[in-house]
Amino acid sequence: MSFDVQQAVREVLPTVTQALDAAAVTGDEAVREYARAVITDLVREHVDSRALAGRDAPTLQEERRLAEAVYNEIFALGRLQPFVDDPEVENIDVNGCDQVWITYRDGRKALGPPIADSDEELVGNVRRWAAYQGQTARDFSIARPRLHLSVGHRTRIAALMGVTPRPCLSIRRHGLLEADLDDLMVNGTVDKGLRAFLAAAVRAHKDIVITGGMGDGKTTFARALAAEIDPDERIATVEKEYELFLHLQTDRHRDVLAMEAREGNTEGLGAITMRQLIEDALRFNARRIIVGEVRGDELVPMLEAMNTGGSGSICTMHADSADQVFARMLILAGSGALSIAPDTLFRTIGMAVDFVVHLRHELRHDIDGVINRRYVAEVNEVLPPGDGLEPAVNHVYVPGPDGRAVPNTIPQCMEELVAAGFDPDLFAPRGWDRGYA
Repeated sequence: MSFDVQQAVREVLPTVTQALDAAAVTGDEAVREYARAVITDLVREHVDSRALAGRDAPTLQEERRLAEAVYNEIFALGRLQPFVDDPEVENIDVNGCDQVWITYRDGRKALGPPIADSDEELVGNVRRWAAYQGQTARDFSIARPRLHLSVGHRTRIAALMGVTPRPCLSIRRHGLLEADLDDLMVNGTVDKGLRAFLAAAVRAHKDIVITGGMGDGKTTFARALAAEIDPDERIATVEKEYELFLHLQTDRHRDVLAMEAREGNTEGLGAITMRQLIEDALRFNARRIIVGEVRGDELVPMLEAMNTGGSGSICTMHADSADQVFARMLILAGSGALSIAPDTLFRTIGMAVDFVVHLRHELRHDIDGVINRRYVAEVNEVLPPGDGLEPAVNHVYVPGPDGRAVPNTIPQCMEELVAAGFDPDLFAPRGWDRGYA
C-alpha cells in the first residue's frame, strides 16, 4: 500500500497549526522560518509514530513532500502550489475540486489531480486565501460570490461560487516578471526594428495604449515597455489586482508608487476605485502612470493624466483589433455615472494617446504539433480628429504575411523618436527581422 501524502497532511495539519498558534513569534519572515522548523519536527514525529504503529512509512522523498504540502496548506495555495511554482504552467482552470485543467506555456493542456477533497473544502481554502494571501482581505461568500485576488508575485486568482453549479477558479501564472524588450525579441513578440521603435517611443515619453484579447500578453508587454523608463523616474502603477510588480524590481525602478484598488465591504462601504487612484497618482507627483488594465470609467482620468501630468504613461485594454480601440473606449467611458459626448471623448483621445500597440495570440494545432505564439500585430499612431468624428490614425506597423507587424507608414513624430535614439534605417520594410543573433 503506497503512502497517502494528502491523508498524512490531514493528520499532521491540526498539530502544526496548534503549535504555531501557541508560538509568540512575530514578523512574516520570522513566522515562516519558525514554521518550517516546526513542520519538519512534527512531520518527523508523525513518521516515527506511523512506523511504531506498523503503518506504511514514507520514503525520505515522500516525507519532504509531506512537509512541503503542510507548509503550502498554511502559507500558500495548498495543492495548487506545485503548479504555481512550475515555470512551464501558464493557466489553471478549476471546475470543482476534482476537475482541474492545467495549461502549459507551449499550449499543452492536461487534466490535473484534485485540489481538495470536496467542493466545500475548496470554498474554505479560497476564503482563507482571500482573507490572508492578498494585500487587503477580500470576502468570498454567498453574499460576495465573485473574487479577484493577486497572491504572491506570480499568481492571479478569479473565483466564483453560488452562480455556478460548482465553485470555479481560474489561476493565471505570470511567467516573465522581469521581461524587457530584448526578452520579447528573443521569443518572437517583436523584431529588431520594432524593439528599437518602441524603446524610443518610451524614452520620448509617448503615451501608449496596449490592446489585445485575454491571454495575449498585455501585462508582460507593459512590463517590458516600462523597462525602458529611466530608473529614477517616479512611476505610479494602478491595478485592480497587483500584476505588474514594478515596485519589486528595485534595480530597474527605484521610485515606484504601487496602488491596488479595494473592494467595499458587504454594505458597499470602504471601496477605493481605480478611477480614484489614478486621480490620486497625479497628486503624488507621478511622472508616469501605468494602469494594469482599463476596464471601466477609469478611462477618462487615465486620458486626462496622459494629456496633462502623465507624459509617457502606459495602459492596457481589451480589444480584438487596433481599429476597435476607439469604439471600446467610448463604451468604457460610458460605463460609469459620468456622461461624456463622443466628440469630446475622441478629441481627448486624439490629444492624449500617441500610439496603440495591438497584440495577438495564435494558438492552434497542426501536423507539426501545437503552435503557440504571441506577437505584436499592429502599431497605430493616434492623432486628433480630422474630417471624421474619431481620431485620425497612421498605420505605422501593419500585419505582414505571417501576421506579425512590419513597417508601413512613417509616423508624424519620427523626428522625436530619432532624437530619442531610434535609427530610421530600421524602419525600412524588410520583413520580420529577429536581429538577436
